[in-house]
Amino acid sequence: MSNAFYNVWLHVVFTTKDRQPLITSDLEEVLFPFLYDEFSEIGCKLKIVNGLADHIHCLFMLDAQNSYSAVMKQIKGASSHFINQHHVILEKFSWQKGYAVFSVSNADVDTVYDFIKKQKLKQESLEEEGLKF
Repeated sequence: MSNAFYNVWLHVVFTTKDRQPLITSDLEEVLFPFLYDEFSEIGCKLKIVNGLADHIHCLFMLDAQNSYSAVMKQIKGASSHFINQHHVILEKFSWQKGYAVFSVSNADVDTVYDFIKKQKLKQESLEEEGLKF
């Protein structure tokens, strides 16, 4: 095979430091577009981002040139820097060190998309979602 086919969807969840409820609707208005741009800039297609005051979920297609750990380092670092540099919120903003990442089959992309889209309707904590990190 002369060409490689690469199709890796990932669902990632990450939290604010100490799970502080800092992600307000005002912050989302600038953070979410920034994340779409940042993912695109590093070659990944962000399909959806959503979350609650203390955590967010992203569904994206991983670029063949990047590892998911390199992507997360860039996304979390650039977004916290952006928030702090532009004084979007009064507090100093940072993300928790860890994150959760799940591979998503093509057959399940729409299901995960719907799950992320409905985050605010459910208002579930990470523990209720079954995530502990």
